[in-house]
Amino acid sequence: MSRKEVFFMDRQLKYESVFAPYFDSFLKMKDAMGYGLYKFERIFLDLDRFFLKSRATTTYISSEQIAAWRATRVNDKARTLYDKYSVLSQFCKYMCHLGHECHIPRLPMRKELDFIPYVFTHEQMKCIFQECNRLTLFCGNMNTALVAIPALIRFLYSTGTRINEALSIWNMDIDYQNHQLIIRKTKNKMQRMVPINPSLEEVMKQYEGYRDRMPVEGLTDREHFFFVKANGKAFTNLTSYRWFKKVLKQCGIPHIGKMQGPRIHDMRYTNKNNIQTLVCNPLILS
Repeated sequence: MSRKEVFFMDRQLKYESVFAPYFDSFLKMKDAMGYGLYKFERIFLDLDRFFLKSRATTTYISSEQIAAWRATRVNDKARTLYDKYSVLSQFCKYMCHLGHECHIPRLPMRKELDFIPYVFTHEQMKCIFQECNRLTLFCGNMNTALVAIPALIRFLYSTGTRINEALSIWNMDIDYQNHQLIIRKTKNKMQRMVPINPSLEEVMKQYEGYRDRMPVEGLTDREHFFFVKANGKAFTNLTSYRWFKKVLKQCGIPHIGKMQGPRIHDMRYTNKNNIQTLVCNPLILS
């Protein structure tokens, strides 16, 4: 089974409104053009529910319908609302191209992001690595991602990859001989090469040693996720974030929450803004 087939099997999104077939065809078009689908899928799900609830029966989107939908989005932040309007505008243009006249909404004024990424200090990163090594479980839990967290945190810091990119890596994507790996599932669906420094390579190989001793079949298969839970299954960025918050607490780094961070994604900005790269310590697991 290919990576793309696995991706589409995991979607589990089904649209039910009168626009359902058009949502699906729009997604296929975007996928063929090389766009990531996650944002479109989720926004279409929101629109689909609205059209179902409002009992829309015709494939025409009026300005009145758009205004009624907007009234349901009172809790959306400015950036979220802008993204939703952008997708809706693209979809309405697509429908017009197919011969279904739709009102094309004007995009709201785009405000500058009020979120400032958190840049960790060298001392904080040292503490984060140390506390990752001290993470423990008090009972046997085959659904835990703890075995991968210390290596994953170091991987994110050293490579500057996004969390979704790191969790999508398969064994076959890693090339130790040439000290690099391939990131295939990127934000813009443009795969890229990422170098692996010697200290990170040591961490990754040590993690593999622990991982491959787990009594799970297929862990070393080429088309198997590199970072996995104790049961051999992949895990989500939400799971990673939960472990990361535990580490922050142990380090005494305040976590504000509500998307104000610090986030696990902020290590990407930390790596970019630090002049000297902190060498990854070897993974230590008891």
